[in-house]
Amino acid sequence: MALKITDECIGCGTCLDCCPVDAIVESGEIYMINNDCTECKACVDVCPVSAIVE
Repeated sequence: MALKITDECIGCGTCLDCCPVDAIVESGEIYMINNDCTECKACVDVCPVSAIVE
């Protein structure tokens, strides 16, 4: 399963700082997860609005 950042993203950048493989990138006002993602789910745990889903 792949992780995805939904439109609920508020662009706070918290997920950027926790990603061990730098798989999260800016995409306009929100962020997206690229193919480098190892699905460690560290970003899921830190997202304040639960915008990262499988």
